[in-house]
Amino acid sequence: MKILVIGGTGLIGSKLVSKLRQLGHEVIVGSPDTGVNTITGEGLKEAVAGVEVVVDVANSPSFEDKAVLEFFETSGRNLLAAEKAAGVKHHVALSVVGTSRLSESGYFRGKIAQEKLIKESGMPYTIVHSTQFFEFLGGITNAGTQGNQVHLSPAYVQPIASDDVAAAMADATLGEPVNGITEIAGPDQIRLSELVDKYLSATNDSRTVVSDPKALYFGAKLTDMMLMPGKNARLGAINFEKWMATQQKPVVH
Repeated sequence: MKILVIGGTGLIGSKLVSKLRQLGHEVIVGSPDTGVNTITGEGLKEAVAGVEVVVDVANSPSFEDKAVLEFFETSGRNLLAAEKAAGVKHHVALSVVGTSRLSESGYFRGKIAQEKLIKESGMPYTIVHSTQFFEFLGGITNAGTQGNQVHLSPAYVQPIASDDVAAAMADATLGEPVNGITEIAGPDQIRLSELVDKYLSATNDSRTVVSDPKALYFGAKLTDMMLMPGKNARLGAINFEKWMATQQKPVVH
């Protein structure tokens, strides 16, 4: 099968490309670095030629509200139009569990707009909603840091390792379009503030976590279950301890 992976040089994209190639598929890596730009349209027509499945795992380079919305809307329109013209049979996109519940956040308004374009495109599609990646814990921690304290919501999360995300995305790519949303999550449920406390302890980080119900997550106030998947989510096998064991020794703060 000939597959185009948009965002194929990123965290999930690079793992997905490797996995699909190991399975014997012809994979085109789509990113500005490889001459495929979904914002300007550069190289897009050539990249989708003869492709059966397009997988979009690209993320906005900026998290500023207006920039995020413009990225997902422009990229989505250009990509879906090119796919339709080329006769692509399946559009697969990676999004986030709870996206529709997080419209208070500028970032998630961008994701909502992206998903709306996909659903209204007429293209056969699969949208994979994932919970938070373990690999983002450092960024989440830094975003909540005030001095030596990290203010975080005590809302529940069910974090997942990027290897499990890539495996699920590969299965979605090679499967039939569901014309709907599927969910993936890690094996364990934990409060976000507790998870980061474990992360700081495991990395010998001296910062202290403050469980703060008013703390914002990407600009949105969380309720207890807002980031949690439904009952039918596919669960990954890698828990926090297994994931930490694979990480390089971190820099101590």
